[in-house]
Amino acid sequence: MTTHPRFRLIFATLVVIAVPATSRAQSPMDREKEMALALSACPTTVASGAGVYVLAQSGYVKARESQNGFVAIVAHALPISQEPQCMDAEGARTHLPRLLKQGELRAQGKTSQEIQQYVAAAFARGEFVAPSKPGVDYMLSNENMPPDAAGRGNTVEHFPPHVMIYAPFVTNKDLGVDGREDGNLLVVGEGTPHALIIITTAPHNAAHRSGGK
Repeated sequence: MTTHPRFRLIFATLVVIAVPATSRAQSPMDREKEMALALSACPTTVASGAGVYVLAQSGYVKARESQNGFVAIVAHALPISQEPQCMDAEGARTHLPRLLKQGELRAQGKTSQEIQQYVAAAFARGEFVAPSKPGVDYMLSNENMPPDAAGRGNTVEHFPPHVMIYAPFVTNKDLGVDGREDGNLLVVGEGTPHALIIITTAPHNAAHRSGGK
């Protein structure tokens, strides 16, 4: 498989590391900005009712209860990166608990390796589970800034709005695509419980970032 390195980084953000950018307590202004950024990942019809998690000293905390089953959060593969996402109820059931725990462990000073080991053990004992049905994790923000594709570890680059579909055990071959970078459809983590179908989209209007406020 010749998966584009950027897609590997996105997959790592969602499934492996997803560490918070900082462990410091946030000011009210920081909190509002982070909520707006998280909600910018959602479609307009979803943002106003989506729940939101933001970073605090101990990790992620709930800033707003979900009214429609969707949950928005800003993941951070690096302290300087930001990956806003808006997951549906299935993602909130299966992906979100892992993201929240990883944020908690990172705030405690755990290394990425220690967090990965914890996550692997948590799956083995059933604490974390893979999605049981297809669903969607929107990453429609125009401010998605993941680590650069070269993997230098200290810079970020803009990545276009896209949608991620939970598709456990699906492969690129199943969809009739070859997994190369020159297309708008790709499976990452193919053949695993965490396989995701990535579909890039047209530029997203982020005027609703504040959730309709």
